[in-house]
Amino acid sequence: MRTFPDDLVRAQREWSATYRQLAARPGRTELRRRLYRLLVQAFFHPYWQQRGPSPAAWWELRERARTARDASGRLPR
Repeated sequence: MRTFPDDLVRAQREWSATYRQLAARPGRTELRRRLYRLLVQAFFHPYWQQRGPSPAAWWELRERARTARDASGRLPR
């Protein structure tokens, strides 16, 4: 399994949470803007300049973000 920087995992985790919020409340401009900012933050992260972002790497990042604990030690919702 790959090792991802904490800020990249956090951006992916926040992206997933924002996506779920947008699915529950469609049409929310602030959520769409946040989703876009997080996507840019994750996609253009310096980590990807050293390695190509393969589909397998994206899948591992999403899985890692899904199971990563936040700073308080709790699993994200």
